[in-house]
Amino acid sequence: MAHGRLASLRRPRALPRAVRLWRPPRKVVLAILGAIALALGGWLWLRDSSLVAVQRVTITGASGPDAQQIRSALLAAARSMTTLDVRMGSLRTAVAPYPVVRDLQVTTQFPHGMRIRVIEQIAVGAIVVDGHRLAVSADGTLLHDVTPAQSLPSIPVRVPPGGTRLTGWARSAVDLLAAAPAQLLAHVSQVTTEAAHGLVAQLRSGPSIYFGDASHLDAKWIAASAVLTDSGSVGASYIDVTDPERPAAG
Repeated sequence: MAHGRLASLRRPRALPRAVRLWRPPRKVVLAILGAIALALGGWLWLRDSSLVAVQRVTITGASGPDAQQIRSALLAAARSMTTLDVRMGSLRTAVAPYPVVRDLQVTTQFPHGMRIRVIEQIAVGAIVVDGHRLAVSADGTLLHDVTPAQSLPSIPVRVPPGGTRLTGWARSAVDLLAAAPAQLLAHVSQVTTEAAHGLVAQLRSGPSIYFGDASHLDAKWIAASAVLTDSGSVGASYIDVTDPERPAAG
């Protein structure tokens, strides 16, 4: 008798008709799927239709000798798009021949407007070869179409760099300049390399700073700043931050 009661407890009970799960008729399901497909097709058609074609393009931020070519390349690429289908890859490909362009910011004004902001590379130094100066950005990109300001720190090299980016010790020199605090970067006249001291930054009307290798540059600049502001370093000809935890002046 007890066994029979246990069996009845384990047997699942059928749901009353009123609470059984409702299944929509097949026609309703097909109608919903058809409406979704129709809406998707309509969106795809509108996205690439002339109703939203890019007609007005505003380009800002481009400067220098190649500014007109950059604007023309972006204009041609933008006018092949719509405001609902902006292809950033195509826009970046259009300006790939111009290393001065670091990035693009794009916004659209429905239905026909597009604004493109060109973000240019910022020069942190200048490679110097046989008296000729060539601007270089913080990531080592050579900026052939940028006239370097005389105030930019110099990086003297013996052989003209090949390719679009620096390599070797010159790249380490650029990394050093890119890590420098703005107030100190303005006082650096040049960066060289010496067998005894590694990377050396020469300050205008100030001491040389010995950095050693290109590791821990942020910490080394912090240490150099602390020594420079210490009254005990006045008149020093060099500051050694090869070990940023034990800076020295002499």
